[in-house]
Amino acid sequence: MAVTQNNHIFWKGVLFFSILSACAVLPISTVSSYSIENIPNTEVRSDFVVGPGRFELEMKPGETRTIEITVTNRMGDTRMFNFETEDFKGSDSVEDTVILLGDDRGPYSLKDFISVPEYSFELNHAERATIPVTISVPTDTEPGGLYGSLLTSTASKPTITDAPTSAVIARIGTLFFIRVPGEVEEAGQLTSFETIDGKKMYGSGPIDFRLLYKNSGSVHLNPYGEISVKNILGKEIGLLKISPWFAMPDSLRLREVSWESSFLVGKYTATASINRGYDNVVDTLEYTFWVFPVKLLVLICVSIVLVLFVLRFIITRFEIRKK
Repeated sequence: MAVTQNNHIFWKGVLFFSILSACAVLPISTVSSYSIENIPNTEVRSDFVVGPGRFELEMKPGETRTIEITVTNRMGDTRMFNFETEDFKGSDSVEDTVILLGDDRGPYSLKDFISVPEYSFELNHAERATIPVTISVPTDTEPGGLYGSLLTSTASKPTITDAPTSAVIARIGTLFFIRVPGEVEEAGQLTSFETIDGKKMYGSGPIDFRLLYKNSGSVHLNPYGEISVKNILGKEIGLLKISPWFAMPDSLRLREVSWESSFLVGKYTATASINRGYDNVVDTLEYTFWVFPVKLLVLICVSIVLVLFVLRFIITRFEIRKK
């Protein structure tokens, strides 16, 4: 009898530890595996934030690297977020910075080499998730560039209205620029520098410039430089630093910058000096424009007329006699 009782206690213990082990292995709830934290600002802004928006990495064939992005929910309610990957490419249209390719593969495809642990997760309002993103470059990759994006999306919740409406899907992309070292073709040039719409005459500032850069090589480039503005006497009165901006292979890339000065009048010459982003080659282009403050000129003209009127009044009303 004692042996039977001991066996009964033994099997109950085995069953207890089996259930405990299963609970330790299986998820208790649908909590995301991502690190989630509350943000201090709980203001509802009806949007979500993904950052950083861009990564530029140099990776060797066969190399794997993991970086992190964050997703912050400021929508005002609990939302389900989804990830997907797409390739992107440059464009010959200055209106398009990059073109997302959907299901198509780009000429420098990276989308199959970007991965995350989970492709769907939930965030409450005022929560931020930290997401590990893994990029793996195949061992047989040729030297050059690989370009892909990780898109974060969420759909608006349906509302009860008289007419059914489709859910609106908002997407934010994180761009990945991967460069595989080796012999590549670097070729780019500043092709145009002028004011927006080619404007030559201004009444006042600001003066808005546009720079057009053509990348005709096989890898993306990061041109940078400065714009110097001189007056009619050749004295420099303004200097704008142009931080690096990317230009995709076989594409045109537009950069717009604005220059403001407290007082402008007369002829000015702006000189753009742009480093191509490789071999320290610098392109230089000039553009001349004029500034005539209409209000100031009207005031000067009115003042001159008033002075002439006063002088005429004095001359016609008073006779100058010799003693």
